[in-house]
Amino acid sequence: MPVIEVTDLRKSYGGRPVVDGVSFAVEEGEIFGILGPNGAGKTTTVECVEGLRVPDAGRVRVTGLDPVAEHEQLTRVLGAQLQESELQAKLTVREALELYATFYPRPADWRPLAERLGLTDKLSTRFAKLSGGQKQRLFIALALIGGPRVVVLDELTTGLDPRARRDTWQLIEDVRASGVTVLLVTHFMEEAQRLCDRIAVIDKGRVAALDTPSGLIRRSAGSTVITFTPSAPLDEGDLNALPALASVEHKDARITLSGTDETVNAVITLLARCHITAHQLRVSDATLDDAFLDLTKEAAA
Repeated sequence: MPVIEVTDLRKSYGGRPVVDGVSFAVEEGEIFGILGPNGAGKTTTVECVEGLRVPDAGRVRVTGLDPVAEHEQLTRVLGAQLQESELQAKLTVREALELYATFYPRPADWRPLAERLGLTDKLSTRFAKLSGGQKQRLFIALALIGGPRVVVLDELTTGLDPRARRDTWQLIEDVRASGVTVLLVTHFMEEAQRLCDRIAVIDKGRVAALDTPSGLIRRSAGSTVITFTPSAPLDEGDLNALPALASVEHKDARITLSGTDETVNAVITLLARCHITAHQLRVSDATLDDAFLDLTKEAAA
């Protein structure tokens, strides 16, 4: 049985559907990502999973529990870091950990948890004095202190600098390695591509796609990107006639094409036939960012 099951979930505000028939399942031990633009319905979806919002329709189960009807039992198996989390400014790290430990009948020992998350030397530091990365580490600790089977992390790295963000990614991987299933909500493509086993792309309240990161990239229109500066102008008609071409973009003198390996071979042949040199030629695989833009464009159409 999946750890999380969401079936035909629906939620509206003021008659406007925010979540419109979302379905997915999360297997035990996964890092499962929910990806989408701002306002797509990501946070409302996970708040229904957490039992913080009551769905208008549909079915949600977490380890077999109804998040609303069995909310007390849910708090013993699910930990959460909310999208906007704050603590009292004068509360120290130690006080926060000790306070949250009292919320659970059998809490995890917060001392090794603090050590694992690099908080031991900050136990006497007040919340207001913590850096952004240190606050996020504390919120992870608070989400794990109940010894949950599942943890929900919503926009965990928003506002962090690149180093703090990458350190937090390693922490998430460590959490999964400890046996906890992770539901990760993000709009950072690099984060989702690195961490997630599978991803549900949500756009306008619906699941636009659900696959592994590599599967989503393969499903996008252009899985290979070719960028170069031609030594002489190329005929636009010749470019548009390239096989398996997904898109053509011009920026200053550089041309960017997305397509497949067939497109790459055809570009090389075209350049040779026209006696044109490709300066600064780059051929790379598409990223999740490319796939996301393609998928959400399809959903909007």
